[in-house]
Amino acid sequence: MDAEPAPFIPPAPQPRTSPPSFLEMLRTVYRNPIALWGEPSYNQPYVHITKGIGAPMVVANDPALIRHILVDNVKNYRMAKVRQLILRPILRDGLLTAEGETWKRGRKAMAPVFTPRHIRGFAQPMKTVAERFVQKYEEPAERGDPVEIAHDMTQITYEILAETLFSNEIAGVPDEFGDKVDRLLHTMGRVDPLDLLAAPEFIPRLTRIRGRKTLRYFRGIVRETMDMRRERLERGEDAPEDFLTLLLRAMGPNGLSEEEVEDNIITFIGAGHETTARALAWTLYCLSQAPAERAKVEEEVDRVVADIADPYDWLDAMPITRAAFEETMRLYPPAPSINRESIEADEWRDLKMAAGTTILVMPWTLHRHRLYWDQPEAFMPSRFLPENRERIDRYQYLPFGAGPRVCIGATFAMQEAAIALGVMLSRYRFDLAEGAPHPFPVQKLTVQPQNGIRMRVARR
Repeated sequence: MDAEPAPFIPPAPQPRTSPPSFLEMLRTVYRNPIALWGEPSYNQPYVHITKGIGAPMVVANDPALIRHILVDNVKNYRMAKVRQLILRPILRDGLLTAEGETWKRGRKAMAPVFTPRHIRGFAQPMKTVAERFVQKYEEPAERGDPVEIAHDMTQITYEILAETLFSNEIAGVPDEFGDKVDRLLHTMGRVDPLDLLAAPEFIPRLTRIRGRKTLRYFRGIVRETMDMRRERLERGEDAPEDFLTLLLRAMGPNGLSEEEVEDNIITFIGAGHETTARALAWTLYCLSQAPAERAKVEEEVDRVVADIADPYDWLDAMPITRAAFEETMRLYPPAPSINRESIEADEWRDLKMAAGTTILVMPWTLHRHRLYWDQPEAFMPSRFLPENRERIDRYQYLPFGAGPRVCIGATFAMQEAAIALGVMLSRYRFDLAEGAPHPFPVQKLTVQPQNGIRMRVARR
């Protein structure tokens, strides 16, 4: 019997073996924050930094410590200042950045959209959009031309979101959207050195000034989208009972303000599809480099797509495909950091955290941690198969966060990924284009492939 091939080791920054200089730290945080972390962050239950810029700080890796912060004593931890400095200019009071009563109002208003009944209703539109989208691969497959798969996954997830949550009534030009998202995250979605130096907010962050035009573009789209739907509702015309209508109906003295509705639409259009898009692109890349794993996925996808008519049932019927997607999110977590700040002093076992301590729960380091994973740097989807899932602690794997602020769209994203992969992989095979560099992960809010992923598409 042939031996199992060695697992694929995807590209990633190597853990640092020595602390960076001050200037090197600033440069690394601006260019690629996930390249900053050293060996202790991948080997220790936690790292407690009491001196230096940004101190005190704790990098929390132990699942029990993470549970303490995100669940058991969650009231003592608010959003970290640096995170808010980056995200609030973009999302304002959207669900990712709002706190307190504003967050509660938004979460309550959106919860009905993501009930099992609604999620089931999204399945067929997701499949229809994916089938329409993959038609674009016919000509590249015929000619052997490469495609930019990272950009394409941004486009397909945008089209799925537009169809399901907004009934395909988003203003603007869809073809421009992927480029605009990339530009927004490249400019405004990055840590500025002044953030690390705790400079006052009124001092302009030069790195973000270039993104203001793109942000105005997004907000213009949202206002136009809201106005179009609101006019229909005011005229008494039939309007789809989708995410957009639900938010507009939630406006009022005891509900959401107009600004909060706008902020939450921005959050879902700008960030809600971006995370799934990145995970899909990385999945196609990892499978292209692991032929044995890809063969298992293709066999499963072919059977399920042929035998099961309702795409809502695909996710449960495709455990191998789901495992490949989840393993990809382990290696390339779409949201690589969860940042909090302690309000009052706190203790956990022998760790004493002063008030104002920055807490970094880092899926990037946690998902590659040597205490909690076997061969953590390897692409091994089998660890997420149903028979192995019980070995993974709930707070060891955080692609969608945890606690009260767990991603409200997690089920939506998993269903979307299963359907998109089912449609794409049942028709086409994706391989890294000849001569194309292997993609290197860079953190810009999400974990993105530097310079994209050029792939060759072939009909199956």
